[in-house]
Amino acid sequence: MPYTPAEVLARAAFYPSLFYTYVTTKVTKRKWYSRIDRTVLIGALPVKSLVEELIEEEGVKGVVSVTEEYETRGITPSAKKWQEMGVQQLQIPTTDLTGTPSQSHIQAAVGFILSHRANNNSVYVHCKAGRTRSATVAACYLVKVHKWTPEEAVAFLKSRRPQVWLRDKQMKSVAMFYDSCRNSPSFQSPSASSSTASSASSEKVK
Repeated sequence: MPYTPAEVLARAAFYPSLFYTYVTTKVTKRKWYSRIDRTVLIGALPVKSLVEELIEEEGVKGVVSVTEEYETRGITPSAKKWQEMGVQQLQIPTTDLTGTPSQSHIQAAVGFILSHRANNNSVYVHCKAGRTRSATVAACYLVKVHKWTPEEAVAFLKSRRPQVWLRDKQMKSVAMFYDSCRNSPSFQSPSASSSTASSASSEKVK
C-alpha cells in the first residue's frame, strides 16, 4: 500500500528529528524522559542503553509505544525482548508530525496504564521525542485519573515536561476523550476537580 503524503513526510524527517532530540538533551535542560506522577513517565524512544535504568531505577513494568513500527526497529527492544524482561508493551501505531491516536487506542492505553497503576507499577509512555503523540495519551490519562479538563491536564504535563507540544488535532483528541469521560457517573464536574491538583503534585516526580 502506498504511503500517504503525511507518512512520507514523517519517514523522511525521522532521523533528522531524532538527532535533534538527542542534541537538545545534551545542550539544553531538556530531558530524554520525565516522570509525571507515581505511575507515568513520558519520554522519547526507550533506546536500548536506557532500558536498564527504566526497569531498575524507575520500576517500569509497562510501555506504551505511540509510534509506528519503523521508528522502534533496531533502536528499542522488540516486543519479545520487553516480555523477556518482564515488561508489557502496548503498541499504538500513530503517524509522527501530523498524527494523533484514535479514541479506541487512547481508551486502550489509558486502561493499560490504570491496570499498572493499580499494582503500583510505572509505565513509560513514549513516541519519538516525548512531546506530542505520547503527551496526548498522558493528558488523557490525567483527565481520567484526576477528572481534569483538557487544559488542566496539558498545563500539568507542561509543568513536568516543558517541551510538551499538543497542536489543535491532539487537543481535539483530548477533548473528545474528556467528553466521553463526562458521560460516566463517576466523573465529576470540572469545578470539583481543582482539589485533585495538590494530590497530583505531591506524587513522586523525578
